Amino acid sequence: MSKHNQSLIAAAAGIAIAGAPAIIRSRTRDAMLTFDAQTIDSTGSFLIGELERLDQTLHMPLASVTWSRDIDLREDVSIADETSSFTNSSFAAAGGASPNGKSWIGKDANAIAGIALDIGKTANPLTLWGMQIGWTIPELESAQKLGRPVDQQKFAGMQLKHNMDVDEQVYIGDTVLGVTGLVNNTLVTNLSNAVTGGWGTATPDQILADVNELLTSVWAASGYAYCPSELRLPPAKFGAIVSMKVSSAGNISVLEYLKQNTISNSINGRPLNIQPLKWLYQRGTSNADRMMAYTKEKDKVRFPMVPLQRTPLEYRDIRQLTTYFGRMGVVEVVYPELIGYRDGI
Repeated sequence: MSKHNQSLIAAAAGIAIAGAPAIIRSRTRDAMLTFDAQTIDSTGSFLIGELERLDQTLHMPLASVTWSRDIDLREDVSIADETSSFTNSSFAAAGGASPNGKSWIGKDANAIAGIALDIGKTANPLTLWGMQIGWTIPELESAQKLGRPVDQQKFAGMQLKHNMDVDEQVYIGDTVLGVTGLVNNTLVTNLSNAVTGGWGTATPDQILADVNELLTSVWAASGYAYCPSELRLPPAKFGAIVSMKVSSAGNISVLEYLKQNTISNSINGRPLNIQPLKWLYQRGTSNADRMMAYTKEKDKVRFPMVPLQRTPLEYRDIRQLTTYFGRMGVVEVVYPELIGYRDGI
């Protein structure tokens, strides 16, 4: 046996011999394909049999984002901004004859009360978000020949990552940045346990009482100016009220019963919008489930975000690279009085 054949056998057996040729990839010498871990390419080249029908559809990982449903965007921010801010104005006015009364004046008045104004500013950081995607030219050529473009799939993955990061930032904020979101905001003081709670065993009337108590509490905190039009529930509790019937007659679910019979329907003139939200699961005190009521309007609560931009395609050796970047802010709760939380449902 020649030294060359001995070297090949030793290398195949995993024995390192000085001067032996390095085997980069397993292959046969008779022009037949092999199917093992070393022949699978990162571009998605697979062994396909003659009678095999491969589905070319891109099947993404299972993920769901709902931030665009539950909050409006503040779109006046730009990539050059590092902070987003807003102001809250407070007024003070004394009465005429009575300091707490109306501003009456006489025909010969020479001392007329004025109005005092206080403007407070709230500022939050606009943090840069970025991700680079790249591929080699051989990978791109191979993927295009196979009909599975690697650049499009990496772009889809980057978009999914961005949407998931926005979703988390909107609802719970970020612990590294030390900021909160829509369902755990530190400015919201209307927080307590549900009156009845334990919706697993509660009656439809008790569930309605819990919801109405939350809506009324937020309504009162706003000086009876705004009654919440939105209610968010953990998915399991949402599923429970969908399947639970108001009576044994089975004529209507508790979900539809709540939409039509809460005070929100009477005051706002439209049914209460009740939706499931995964971020409320075990979000309350002691990992209890939480429900949230609020008013979804851009001047009440919003999220500053700069849409994604990208750098020109960069050629570096045999690689092609591009970076996508944007800015994410912090949920701006302009009126904390319009949000309420109830735990233990």
